[in-house]
Amino acid sequence: MAEVETARDGSVLTITLNRPDAYNALTTSMHAALHAALEEAAAEDVRAVVLTGAGRGFCAGQDLSEFRELDHDVGDHLEATYHPNVRAIRALEKPVIAAINGAAAGAGLSLACVCDYRIAADNAALVPGFIGIGLVPDSGGSYFVARLLGPARAFTWMTSNRKLLAAEARAWGLVDEVVEPEALLARAAELAAAYAAAPTRGIALSKRLFDHAATATLDEQLALEAELQTEATKTDDFREGVAAFLEKRPPRFTGR
Repeated sequence: MAEVETARDGSVLTITLNRPDAYNALTTSMHAALHAALEEAAAEDVRAVVLTGAGRGFCAGQDLSEFRELDHDVGDHLEATYHPNVRAIRALEKPVIAAINGAAAGAGLSLACVCDYRIAADNAALVPGFIGIGLVPDSGGSYFVARLLGPARAFTWMTSNRKLLAAEARAWGLVDEVVEPEALLARAAELAAAYAAAPTRGIALSKRLFDHAATATLDEQLALEAELQTEATKTDDFREGVAAFLEKRPPRFTGR
């Protein structure tokens, strides 16, 4: 059984973490399989991505039985395993939707927060995890949770180790949508299909803009907006969007 599975439905790729008996806890081999799946997601004909977990959990974070056996610096381990996948998700020039089907804890929480959009089943739970075993957030957790919640709330929550249920996570803005468990994958597929039919080049450029905005000065951000808007006006989708507007018909975007 593959530790990470991929499935295509048209231009949507679904990536499933597939160690259900271990709540999809992450191992070195699983990171390699996830990286291969993200390389598959980078293909031009993939226009939206769904990331989810098999069984009752989204991802329980690091497999602690493997963690205890590490015979090298943990920082080196993060750079060799977690960091490439965090960077790969952010580098994807298409929306990535986390479909959180159960507990997302520790690095599993970080992984969900790296994505562009989060849908949670109403029985899902988000757990900081790290401080509960004396560790600090990693895998982008401190970066993305602070962006979503603000630094004060992120610090308070991540150092409390309090389990956050889906409804409260939605109220905080940590997840974008909450649905019944049996509707989760269908809703994720529906949203991914809508994104895939959109002008995905414009979405990719928007993703780049918002990633840049948090650390940019106003002048730097204005310059990047101008640069990427120039790039957007050269796309087929811009020409199609204008033509469809003038002709009063639905646009047919291709992502080019």
